[in-house]
Amino acid sequence: MIPAIYGGVKWVKTGKSMSKRDVIVPLDIPDVRVLRTELGEKNELIIVVESVKGGVRCRKCGQWVNKLHGQDEWVTIRHLPAFGRPSYLRYRPKRYQCGGCEGHPTTTEKLDWHESNSPHSFAYDEHILLQLINSTIEDVSIKETISYDSVLGTLERRIESTVDWAGYIELGILGLDEIALKKGHRDYVTLVTTRNEHGDIHLLGVLSGRTKDEVIDFLRLIPERLQKTVKTVCCDLWEGFTEAVQQEIPEAQIVADRFHVSRHYREAADDVRKNELQRLKKELPTEQYKKLKGSMWAFRKSANNLTPEEKSVLSLFFRLAPLAKKAYKLRELLTAIFEMRITKALAEKKIRVWIKKAKSSGLLCFNAFFNTLEHWWHEITNYFLLRQNSGFVEGFNNKVKVLKRRAYGLYNLKHLFQRIYLDMQGYRLFALPATTIYG
Repeated sequence: MIPAIYGGVKWVKTGKSMSKRDVIVPLDIPDVRVLRTELGEKNELIIVVESVKGGVRCRKCGQWVNKLHGQDEWVTIRHLPAFGRPSYLRYRPKRYQCGGCEGHPTTTEKLDWHESNSPHSFAYDEHILLQLINSTIEDVSIKETISYDSVLGTLERRIESTVDWAGYIELGILGLDEIALKKGHRDYVTLVTTRNEHGDIHLLGVLSGRTKDEVIDFLRLIPERLQKTVKTVCCDLWEGFTEAVQQEIPEAQIVADRFHVSRHYREAADDVRKNELQRLKKELPTEQYKKLKGSMWAFRKSANNLTPEEKSVLSLFFRLAPLAKKAYKLRELLTAIFEMRITKALAEKKIRVWIKKAKSSGLLCFNAFFNTLEHWWHEITNYFLLRQNSGFVEGFNNKVKVLKRRAYGLYNLKHLFQRIYLDMQGYRLFALPATTIYG
């Protein structure tokens, strides 16, 4: 089928004079003929077309019928912009009559490029969705001079609000993490994601909370064929997640996110830094204390990433605060263990040695972390089996937080799923590849 085309006007300079000739522009819609083009009152382009399909399938018997019975009222819909101006398609839907059915019913033709009752062509819907990626509904409505509801309607029509399991052959790794929709850590929602073998992240669900029952309800929606393919579940140290996975997918290895674990012992070490700086502020002369400026950021960095200036200020700080030096070294030692590509058994042995060193150091800052290690021992050390972690989940969540701030007040979970899905997959679905544009 050849897409319909319409003529435009293009001025071409030939020598000293100007000549006018037609330029052909594809409409990218099948089975129509352009009857005429005209400019509206606001200089919008109006393209009047008619269908050339020549028939429809009878809505009762399903047979092809081509006896024209009449036409409905004129329909005007928004189409892709052309040469910087909005364009519209105008047509009259045709009705065909079936001679084989009792009562000779009529069937109105359905077009491949427009859905009944939609104010846009399919192509313009895709254009709107492309504009909406990493933007807001309000911004797109202003730029396209259409209503807020028109943009929202496009999102509703074209983007699914739940995952299509038929599009997955296997899952492999799941990520579970929560974000707060409101300030002050309120109204938590759980994001369920998966990462394929190519590293691509896919959104599977947005849950209304983070309780065990809510996670169980979602896991039960996963088809049995896909449940069997889940090998690893990465999550933070939250029993609602781990208990739900143990109950519904007992064969999967639960891996406590390494970055959540590191946050616990890094914050413990940082508490020592804060206490020592408070002590030194009281004990040292003002001029001498000012020399410790920048010690906070230096302390929080890995030793391998320190600049010469940071090494200098940290060295001074450690001379004045030996407890902070102990905490820093213990923190770096444990991080080094997690960086090692070793077996789970060897990692467990090394971590137990670290625990002994930390307990014998005289520091109390790690006591709470010792309890965390004991309670989540297997989940934490499972990291060394395949070195899986929720780094992809955390990176994904940061993108969602940007979306949340950009689309302030986005509390509808259905719309949240659609917007996240569009931001993740929109360019792949709706952007034309360069080869299509330039050949």
